[in-house]
Amino acid sequence: MLREMAVPAIRTAKLSKDYGGGRGLFELDLEVSPQEVFGYLGPNGAGKTTTIRLLMDMIRPTAGAAYVFGLDCRRDSIAVKRRVGYLPGDLPQFGSLRGREVVAYLAGMRGGVDSRVVRALAERFDLDLSRRFREYSSGNKQKLGILLAFMHRPELLVLDEPTGGLDPLNQQEFYQLLRETRDGGATVFLSSHILSEVEHVCDRVGILRAGRLVRVAKLNELRASGETNLEEVFLSYYSETDQTHKALPE
Repeated sequence: MLREMAVPAIRTAKLSKDYGGGRGLFELDLEVSPQEVFGYLGPNGAGKTTTIRLLMDMIRPTAGAAYVFGLDCRRDSIAVKRRVGYLPGDLPQFGSLRGREVVAYLAGMRGGVDSRVVRALAERFDLDLSRRFREYSSGNKQKLGILLAFMHRPELLVLDEPTGGLDPLNQQEFYQLLRETRDGGATVFLSSHILSEVEHVCDRVGILRAGRLVRVAKLNELRASGETNLEEVFLSYYSETDQTHKALPE
């Protein structure tokens, strides 16, 4: 008997968002498997955040469709959000609310979360939840965003530039948290423009340029393609013209 195929954690079919002037996301066909850490890599303006906002139904596509665990990201938006932990590139401003009040408010919207998980995450990242949000440094605001994304133990983490503002020690702690989350059965979709970040934690990467997906591969496949320096591989795709950098073989 044929083994039943697992439903992809994320699947897009010709997903597009055209802002005009050649800006946006165009005909994205992508699959992310359950329990993998997928790195979505590209320079600023490549379309990474647009992709994530489409997955989270924060903007509507010009064409195509996106699915999370088989759920339509538009039609089943609420059901999708129940299963996803989302860290946006720009956190909402919670003003004078204390960290613990922000946690309580969002936990209440989710029907409650395990307070032990919240405490463990706060201690892990040395985050004082008694302080007001407006008093937090940029690094502490990012720590709070990470806590909010992970606190309900979601099946899928969608993380937009998650280590911005974190110091090196907390970056390493975050990478370890990602590994533990994957090993616990969750899937991670992580956007970044930092090569070292995806090298630390990702199983596969998709390379985006000017709104189009130009390559999806395992990191070891990219290394085996003949390049001695993985950074050169990504620079070749980041180049505005193929004449500037050597492109990977097909």
